[in-house]
Amino acid sequence: MNTQTDEYRKGLLYALGCYLIWGMFPLYWYPVTGTAIGADQILAQRICWSAVFALCILVIKGQAVTLWQAVRNRKLLLTFVGSAFAISLNWLVYLWAITNNHILDASLGYFISPLVNVLFGFLFFKEKPNRTQLLAVVLAVVGILWLVVPAGYIPWVSLLLAGSFGIYSLLRKRAPLDALTGMTLETLVLVPFALAYLFWVAQRGGLVFGSLALLPLAVLIGSGVVTVLPLLLFAAGAKRISMSDLGMIQYVSPSMQFFLGLILFGEAFSLQRFTGYAWVWLGIAVYLFGAVLAKKKARVI
Repeated sequence: MNTQTDEYRKGLLYALGCYLIWGMFPLYWYPVTGTAIGADQILAQRICWSAVFALCILVIKGQAVTLWQAVRNRKLLLTFVGSAFAISLNWLVYLWAITNNHILDASLGYFISPLVNVLFGFLFFKEKPNRTQLLAVVLAVVGILWLVVPAGYIPWVSLLLAGSFGIYSLLRKRAPLDALTGMTLETLVLVPFALAYLFWVAQRGGLVFGSLALLPLAVLIGSGVVTVLPLLLFAAGAKRISMSDLGMIQYVSPSMQFFLGLILFGEAFSLQRFTGYAWVWLGIAVYLFGAVLAKKKARVI
């Protein structure tokens, strides 16, 4: 086995590990479902523990200087303030969704997220989509409209997840920092707000962290690890495999979440909703087909 092939396989395993962890998130957060703690406090705890873990890893890897340089760059810092609030909205909506029986909606949000990125790339970076990408976006829009009109269901969770992550991706594209340093900076930006919110909740007698059972407590403390670890795996995978490969592997996560929501958690899924989702899946199939064709053409050239 040559070194290049070995590195490629490692990259696939790293990337797959990342998306498998993200796909298992509904199971990870399940112990806090039904407890007294709401998505707001879960988010605040996740931000704090993620900042602690990310900062520790950053120091261990000797990248603290990179973080300090980013903090001193006002323009870069402002960009990360924006991306921090975008990802915090994404986390809040997702945590609310999986703790309130909306896992299917969450999966739909991440199914359409790459197509939202195509749309944002066109709107903000003048990246002209090819015909398959354009068709994929149109099919996804048809699916969303089907859910809104014939099915009478507004998938606000899906739209907020896809939209907030699209804005996050847009801002991160303008900020040249590696995944770990960027996440550390984002969580550090959010920590004062998270701590202030937890203090405010505690003053009102609503803080439940100390009264939780051992397992939900461990889930909150461990949230820093499960937030940062997939990012490290993603970064390691992205160095070794192409973006087109990453683009195809990314659908492992929403697919897992969809089947967990449907089969394990037993969420309702009517024929009308299935039809809307089917249009979106058709759009994704077209998107992936176009990516495979583009990859083959690149190899020929």
